[in-house]
Order: sequence, then structure tokens, then C-alpha cells
Amino acid sequence: MSVLTTNYLTPTGREEAWRFTPLKRLRGLHDGTAVVGERNSLVHNGNLQAGVTFNRENLAPLAISDDIIIDRIRGANESVAHLKVADNVEVNEPIFLGRSMGELSSAELSRVRISLGVHALATVILENTGDTVLAEDLEISLAPGASLTFITLQEFDSQAVYAARHHAVVDKDAHYKSITVTVGGDVVRILPTVEFIAAGGSVELLGVYFATAGQFFEHRMHVDHAVPHAKSRVNFKGALAGRDAHTVWIGDVLIRAVAEGTDTYELNRNLLLSDGARADSVPNLEIETGEIVGAGHASTTGRFDDEQLFYLMSRGITLEDARRLVVRGFFNEIITEIGVESIQDRLMDRIDGELEKAGA
Repeated sequence: MSVLTTNYLTPTGREEAWRFTPLKRLRGLHDGTAVVGERNSLVHNGNLQAGVTFNRENLAPLAISDDIIIDRIRGANESVAHLKVADNVEVNEPIFLGRSMGELSSAELSRVRISLGVHALATVILENTGDTVLAEDLEISLAPGASLTFITLQEFDSQAVYAARHHAVVDKDAHYKSITVTVGGDVVRILPTVEFIAAGGSVELLGVYFATAGQFFEHRMHVDHAVPHAKSRVNFKGALAGRDAHTVWIGDVLIRAVAEGTDTYELNRNLLLSDGARADSVPNLEIETGEIVGAGHASTTGRFDDEQLFYLMSRGITLEDARRLVVRGFFNEIITEIGVESIQDRLMDRIDGELEKAGA
């Protein structure tokens, strides 16, 4: 094991990118004081069909980063866990990646690459569980005409700290759909970012998060429309229950001057289930050209709809069950997009359990 030391500037919390994050709870990932363990915990589960490989390789990053934690990962680790789908390969079943082994006395610095070749098609599900300290630089490369559904599940135990960037580079006519689920951990900070590099690409960034007492979850989007005729949709939903539950959602969409024909919309909804919880939601839209199909954003934060609860209770449903049904209905739109019934049921059961523990 070693202590990670670099010359990077340490965040103070006054920077825009860090103003919400509880730096003291990051266990040294941001300031280089974390003790780094020799762990490469990511594995694939099951068999890989022809045209799909999973190996460790030394790879240069796909894109630059302005995040201090990502820079620290890259400075310490050249080895990348690389899942690669060859040109014209259609993967019929989801590819499962996962990790459950971890520890809190040292940190893992992980680099991951998911690459899809020309006209390749795949669904990848990454499951994070257990108690761990993990910083991750995850890059996704989609060649022309490729299509990827990427599902990332943060089902950590109560003390886990996870800081990650999930960055997708989308080529001509490629489609990228991500579903980010965060229902566990002490501090989880994820940067789902997208970079269009050729016309015709499309992106869906979907997500749900449920924070209970003391948990901090931050999801900070950035979609860079740097080419013409690309489409993006962002839709994240969050619920909070318990004192000092805190979520942050930042949605940044940049439409550059050359990005004529852009079509984009971002949406964030938050449901406060008890007193003492806080949801910060900041949608941002920067437009440098008027020659677009459309661009918009919306954000709402509110409590239970009393009329919904009254309607359910008037039909003999208890208040507790009515609240559970409303929360399930709130999340259902995105959870069902996962398309794997066993995972959908497991996540809904986890949300039910968290709701019950919170007494909301």
C-alpha cells in the first residue's frame, strides 16, 4: 500500500465543482491522503460470447478531465479493465460486471474502459456493492453506428465512499443510453458526462437516487454538443427521507456554435419524504447558436401529493402503504427502463426497505 501524493491543487470547497460536496467525508480521495491498496476488484460474471473480450491493458485516456480525483487516478494507474465488443457484434444477453470485495482502511483507484466497435450492440450492467472506498475513471467509446445500454447500480453498504466519472465518447450515428441507480453508500459522487465527436449521435441519461438519513449523493451531468445534429435527453428522479439526507443534481448542457440542429432536454424531479432532508437541483443550459431543433430544462422539488394519498386511503389503503405506492410509482418510469425484471424487483425492494427504515 502507498499514500497517493501529487502536485495537484486540492479542492477547498469554494470551487463551483465542489461547493456541495462534503470533502471531509471523502476519506482522502480528493486531497491525496488516502492510503491506496493494490486492488483491481472489477470482474465479469458469466461467459462472454464470441467477439467480446475483457482484459487488463495499459491505455491512454480517451478524453481530458478537469476533475481532481480523476487526475489522481490517472497519475497512479495505467492499467485499465477493458471490456471490448468487436465490430458488428450484437450481444444477446446483458454483460454483467461487478465488485463486492472492498475495505474501508484503504482506497481502490480504478480505471475502466467499455468499447463498442462499428455497429456493435450491447447492454452492460455494472453492480457495486459492499463497503469500500473507491475512485473510478470509467470511459465509454462508441464507434459509428454502435448502440450501448449501460446500467450502473450503486447498492453499497452504509459506509462506502464512491467518487467516479462515467464519460462517454459518442461517434457518428451511435446511441448511448445510461441508467444510473444510487441507493446505497455514505458519500456517492458521480459525474455522468458525454462528448459528441460526430453528427447523428443520440444520448439518454436516466437515473434514480434515494437518500436516507445522513447520506450524500451527488450526480453532476455534462453533455457537450460540439457537433451538428445530435440529440440528448436527461431525466433523473430522486427521493429523500431522514434528517440530513442530502442530494445534489447538476445538469450542464453546452450547445456550441457549430452544433446546429441540436435537440436537447434535461429534467430533474425530487420528492422530499420527511423533514430535515435537502435536495439541491441546478439545471444549466448554455446555447451558442440559434439554429437548433430545441433545447430546454426543468427542475421540481416537492413533498407527497396529499390528493394522491387521500385517493389511495379512501380506497382502504393504509397511509404507510399509500406512501410506498406513491414512491414506487415515482421511480417506476425509470426503473422499468432497466429491462431485467430480477434487478428491477431487487431495487424496488431495496427502496421499500429504505423507506421503512426512514419511517417516512
